[in-house]
Amino acid sequence: MEKQPASPPAARQRLDKWLFFARLIKSRSLAQKAIEAGHVAVNGTRAMQSSAQVKAGDTLELSLDRRDLVVRVLLPGTRRGPYDEARLLYEDLTPPASPRLTPFEQATRERGAGRPTKRERRETDRLIPGFDEED
Repeated sequence: MEKQPASPPAARQRLDKWLFFARLIKSRSLAQKAIEAGHVAVNGTRAMQSSAQVKAGDTLELSLDRRDLVVRVLLPGTRRGPYDEARLLYEDLTPPASPRLTPFEQATRERGAGRPTKRERRETDRLIPGFDEED
């Protein structure tokens, strides 16, 4: 008995299944919850059912916990494989994030910015005519 060749992937696929296969969401149940909560949009329209169908060329907008993603579907998935395989299912269109400051960068300031130091204040006060330091 000969094995039948694997059938080609369907042209359309369930949204929750595709998100799981593309490794954008960890499980199908989490994908279903995200879709039902309104965190996924297909071609600019919010998807409310996990059974919504996606096809190659569709644009998905995902609002995940720590980031927002915009991806274009390139292929339907056949299985949840390794990252390298899953990466072939979509093209990432997410705009680059604005650079974030580290806590150290937030705590430091450029010289001369913000409140003056005691020394800078005294130097400024010396410029005022008639200012007497002994008052």
